[in-house]
Amino acid sequence: MKMIVRAPAKLNLGLDSPFVHPDGSIEWRMVMTSIGLVDYVQVETIQSSAIKIRSDAGFLPNDRRNLAYQAAKLFLNLTHIKAGIIISIEKHIPVAAGLGGGSSDAAAVLRALNEMFQTGLSQKQLAMLGLQVDSDVPYCIYGRTALVEGRGEIVTPLKKLPKMWFVLAKPNVSVSTPRIIRRMVHTKIDHPNIDALLSGIQNDHYSQIVNNMGNALESITIANHPQISTIKERLLKYGADGSVMSGSGPTVFGICPNETRARRVFNSISGFCSEVYLTQPECSMD
Repeated sequence: MKMIVRAPAKLNLGLDSPFVHPDGSIEWRMVMTSIGLVDYVQVETIQSSAIKIRSDAGFLPNDRRNLAYQAAKLFLNLTHIKAGIIISIEKHIPVAAGLGGGSSDAAAVLRALNEMFQTGLSQKQLAMLGLQVDSDVPYCIYGRTALVEGRGEIVTPLKKLPKMWFVLAKPNVSVSTPRIIRRMVHTKIDHPNIDALLSGIQNDHYSQIVNNMGNALESITIANHPQISTIKERLLKYGADGSVMSGSGPTVFGICPNETRARRVFNSISGFCSEVYLTQPECSMD
């Protein structure tokens, strides 16, 4: 059996943490959406008990450190299926960029295996399984605009976003998500207005969405990587209506109401930042 599955990147339109649990884990309250920047994940069964990872990105681990490997291992253990798996990943989402590429690949593997073996696990069951891999995997199981709460396992799908375009710019820096989260526990953060952002989505109100985007991790990451702030400023200068960092960074995205404006911003920021992408919400590409 063989299947190829799309694994879209995610953006955090809003990212907040209301509190920290006694065990040190983070309580999240986030608005996330999937975009048209995607990896392609092929899952194929083989006549052995091995799980093998292949990728066209040489810097990705091809062993148990890979989130797709971990997802396959958990699925096979849970379902008691005795099968070997080859997972081939065609990477387009930049790695360690705050775009959830590894988590989306893992979610794609879970969705593919569930369909291939007809195990009938619900999205909620797959999401809870994916939580053991990474906190972004539950959202990536759903792959549509959603409110994400708890430790990442409470996913409430939302309405389709109004028409908009995104320009993504990733500076050439590496960000350690665990380090940023550890700093967040001891740092006073700015809390975005998630409720107002949700209201904007519910009302199909583009300006309300733009005006209430925000990321509680942004100031922490910018303290170590000030070029993120510079990219934000340039995206706004070149014509984006709003700009915010995704996840723990370092990717920053600008939001535009139409393709013409977005392409103008894309062309301008491309002269300043080498890794730039132009895309829409995934649901707009159906």
